[in-house]
Amino acid sequence: MNLDRIQSALRDASLDGWFFYDHHHRDPIAAAILGLDEKAHITRRWYYFIPAMGEPRKLVHRIEQSRLNVLPGAKTLYSSWQELRAGLQSMLAGARRIAMQYSPNNDIMYVSMVDAGTVEFVRSLGKEIVSSADLVSQFEAVLSEDQMASHGEAQRAIDAIVAEGWKEIGCRLRAGGATGISEYDIVVWLREAMRREDLVWEKGPDVSVNANTSDSHYEATAGDAAPICEGDFVLIDIWGRLDKPRSVYYDITWTGVVGRAPSEREQLVFAAVREARDAAIAAVQSAFATSQAIRGFEADDAARAVIRRAGFGEFFTHRTGHNITHEIHGPGAHLDNLETHDERRLLPHTCFSVEPGIYLPEFGVRSEVDMLTAPGKAWVTGKIQRELIRI
Repeated sequence: MNLDRIQSALRDASLDGWFFYDHHHRDPIAAAILGLDEKAHITRRWYYFIPAMGEPRKLVHRIEQSRLNVLPGAKTLYSSWQELRAGLQSMLAGARRIAMQYSPNNDIMYVSMVDAGTVEFVRSLGKEIVSSADLVSQFEAVLSEDQMASHGEAQRAIDAIVAEGWKEIGCRLRAGGATGISEYDIVVWLREAMRREDLVWEKGPDVSVNANTSDSHYEATAGDAAPICEGDFVLIDIWGRLDKPRSVYYDITWTGVVGRAPSEREQLVFAAVREARDAAIAAVQSAFATSQAIRGFEADDAARAVIRRAGFGEFFTHRTGHNITHEIHGPGAHLDNLETHDERRLLPHTCFSVEPGIYLPEFGVRSEVDMLTAPGKAWVTGKIQRELIRI
């Protein structure tokens, strides 16, 4: 935990403090920001308050009084509920506007970790509770130079693997054989290729054909995978990171057709998705180039408007993109004005996907790239699909 940075950020946001609370690891954000052991045995509530100025304060149960010893600040102990309430009142005395892992109306559920009862009690003390969403982005989603470099290493490896994966599908189809080739066969091939590059990942990757490509979180298994045949429409969604602490994911999706030219409708849908993707990219790049703030929902709006104008609005059923860190879906701003109205800012030195999609009953198209940002600029980190792949 960097106390000076946190207190400076609180003053910049005109906040009197940041109030952390946990019980049975219900708030992993608190553990990450404060640098606590995520596997510690926690059976009683603990509280930690960082004021905008001055010494932090702790409130811990007597039978687990060492839980916050790694953190600076004065400690108060409690056992009874009466002591707990009195301790909280004393801890927050003098503070009015307080950040907590809370989101009004649960709009940004990714940061909404505090239970309603705790919110009610803190409000009963006359405090104004402000969402910590932007603070969380600042302290959990902003990447170091080493982390950004790790993303680049994963990008180079995965881009090469995907290029070979398309060739592998073609080679296996041309080779023929009694058993043929399935979605799951290519999943296994991609996994083995990633392991050879010392990459790790969560589940996946996703290889799907035809109607399965319209299931945006499809998972082929050995028992139910569809065959890949001449004439099929194919989607590959793949993500991974280096097998190192704090490394950052690379996450992309490409689509193509097998043994034929794309149909007119496939071309039309792909073009709409491509233009939507490029519109979101351009909105982000323009904002960073001119030092203008851009929020997650605004980037989503840029992509969604293109797909609506093309007449496919009802078939774009998910957000445009998600934050990326050491977690595939990170704690920073998402490009979203559908599932949530994400008002968090896209910050410098962050990473996120841009992945609009159109999912028709017979096939779906998604085109996914990742972006990195820095003061004054934003850029796509890997290869960009311009046309449907022909296998």
